[in-house]
Amino acid sequence: MHDTTTAELLAFDRRHLWHPYTSMRGPLPVFPVASASGVHIRLADGRELIDGMSSWWAAIHGYSHPVLVAAMCDQAGTLAHVMFGGLTHEPAVALGRKLLAITPGPLTRIFFCDSGSVSVEVALKIALQYQHARGRPERHRLLTVRGGYHGDTFHAMSVCDPVTGMHTIFAGSLPRQLFAPRPQCRFDAPWDPADITPMADLLARHAGEVAAVILEPLVQGAGGMWFYHPRYLRELRALCDRHQVLLILDEIATGFGRTGSLFACEQAAVVPDILCLGKALTGGCMTLAATLATDAVADTISAAEPGAFMHGPTFMANPLACRVALASVELLLDSPWQERIRAMQEQMQRELAPAAGLAGVRDVRVLGGIGVIEMHEPVDMARLQQFFVQRGVWIRPFGRLLYLMPPYIIRPDELTRLTSALVAAAEQTRGGEGSCDAKP
Repeated sequence: MHDTTTAELLAFDRRHLWHPYTSMRGPLPVFPVASASGVHIRLADGRELIDGMSSWWAAIHGYSHPVLVAAMCDQAGTLAHVMFGGLTHEPAVALGRKLLAITPGPLTRIFFCDSGSVSVEVALKIALQYQHARGRPERHRLLTVRGGYHGDTFHAMSVCDPVTGMHTIFAGSLPRQLFAPRPQCRFDAPWDPADITPMADLLARHAGEVAAVILEPLVQGAGGMWFYHPRYLRELRALCDRHQVLLILDEIATGFGRTGSLFACEQAAVVPDILCLGKALTGGCMTLAATLATDAVADTISAAEPGAFMHGPTFMANPLACRVALASVELLLDSPWQERIRAMQEQMQRELAPAAGLAGVRDVRVLGGIGVIEMHEPVDMARLQQFFVQRGVWIRPFGRLLYLMPPYIIRPDELTRLTSALVAAAEQTRGGEGSCDAKP
């Protein structure tokens, strides 16, 4: 690899490399990373940052964990990749067995995907092909709630919030889906039966054209970090059953312990027809996702023309990714992850509470390993990014939200560094210009 100075690296990056949701004209500054281990990101200039983002919620074990590194190295020397069409391999089978052992029982069929967005894309295609196989091709629309975010691929964009979902420029090209109001009843508030009424009314009016309902369970992630009541999901499950509509739960951000249960849907005692997993699946080491479905869904599709589900990624069930995913899931299950999440939640509740009294703060909320300070006005991304780096932490705010999703292995003193930086940012934030870099 060519030896590149930091200045050369930054110049090439700025001139040629697109970053997520970032303009190529006057992009926000980036910080060159030399290495990462544990919860620390080491910059090229020698500074160390405590990571509060888990690299977009994926690196739950921190970085360079020896168990995960060993799994990748071992697998790379044996079988790094082979096509999944007509072939299979031990890493895919072993990971499949593990996922079936920990996910809700009725979910028995697994489709491995490249990324979270593709997992959602696959789920939506499964729902549409399922209704077609039932002889109901007119059921071709999808129903969701406002405030959601499900990814950046084409059909996934169509079920993101049409106003705040970062995809408004594509509105004229996307399928037109149905949107109920965002659930209003907070996770920690008494259940209000009226909260499900708009969804019930919308589904009743359009049941004949709806293939599936898709939601993020309990936590709306990139759409606003909103935590809603588990009862909403239970009521929705009953509505979907009544109208013979599939229920898709997008656990890409919430899966593998983030909310305090292994999967968020467990807190509502709800089993979806289709489940999307990603992000933390590999512990942030490789890109991999999975879409799980019930026997009834898979058998219905397979019994009708064309007799197969019509999707097949080139890197489907990549052995290297499957092997590290298995190691990550086993590492999680063998760890005291529940105690860690519980302690993280209690500490963030305690240490973020002072922000609730600040003039610019609209709300403070914590659930599991997620801590949020919501401002009244959008924050100045560029200024706050520098502010956090100067304080030795890596926190990536977006819109009106200052938030944390740290690795599960973080120590209390390291978490205090993050929460104190978040509160300090809220104290000196009065709102500012937003950024094209809108994703959290």
